[in-house]
Amino acid sequence: MSSIELTPSQKTILQELINLYRESESAVKGEDIAAEVDRNPGTIRNQMQSLKALQLVEGVPGPKGGYKPTATAYDALQIQDMDEAAEVPLTHNDTAMPEANVERIDLVSVHHPENCRAKVKLRGSISTFEKGDSVVVGPTPLSKLRIDGTLEGKDDTDNALVLTIDGMEAPVEEPTH
Repeated sequence: MSSIELTPSQKTILQELINLYRESESAVKGEDIAAEVDRNPGTIRNQMQSLKALQLVEGVPGPKGGYKPTATAYDALQIQDMDEAAEVPLTHNDTAMPEANVERIDLVSVHHPENCRAKVKLRGSISTFEKGDSVVVGPTPLSKLRIDGTLEGKDDTDNALVLTIDGMEAPVEEPTH
């Protein structure tokens, strides 16, 4: 468990660096991060200096240079290495999102069905999601849980979507005798 305290801005920038790095598997330019998080490239460079000092980011010099997250960065954001993880599909406005994988699903307000929400932490960018979008999560590998929801909001610092649950099902299998 990491004890590094990051500001919300640092978390958002570090999360986006990790997302872009996973997509390209090469150093990520500050300008690319700036475009994704809607910030000035100079702000990103300044933040990267403090993230380097915390040993969360390493700089890669040269024309193909940029930034790479360190193993400590994954720990600081509590991201597990999902290379061996099962795929949990995600559909956004009826389009499969193979580059996104569900890392965790937290159900909140389950005691109040009319307010039932799910917080879905993703591996992959959440920048294209907008409030009101249709999102389908699952089925999950073990329970075959499937959640149909409407995007209520995004938590950029946790790389998560907050869904109002429109429907949820986990098929019941008949026991074998």
